[in-house]
Amino acid sequence: MNDIKEIKEFFEKDRFATKNGMYIEEVGEKYAKCALEITDDHRNALGALMGGVPYTLADFCFAVATNHEDTPTVSLSSNITYLSQPKGKTLFAEAKCEKDGKTTCYYSIKIYDELGVKVADAVTTGFHIQKK
Repeated sequence: MNDIKEIKEFFEKDRFATKNGMYIEEVGEKYAKCALEITDDHRNALGALMGGVPYTLADFCFAVATNHEDTPTVSLSSNITYLSQPKGKTLFAEAKCEKDGKTTCYYSIKIYDELGVKVADAVTTGFHIQKK
């Protein structure tokens, strides 16, 4: 998939992420940027952003970055470190490939808001189901 419209249509099937408001901003070679408009539905009982929100955005961004180039890839492991609550209204994630091997890959994912507040850092190791 090379066309951004085709990529967005394909990832609409990722219903958990898209039904929770996540969308694709841009894609590149072994790269993706995704976003989410924060609403009250994304907050916990204390009024803070639920921890699963940045994690799901990071996971969705990893999926887009690794799968839009026709190399089916799934997560083997993922780790997230929460750094701050967002101050803005939009959350972004950028996934960048650090290492792409024959069967596995390693991505760093930065999660931040439109004000530049660093919300979380994540790393994900993926497994290429079949490398083309």
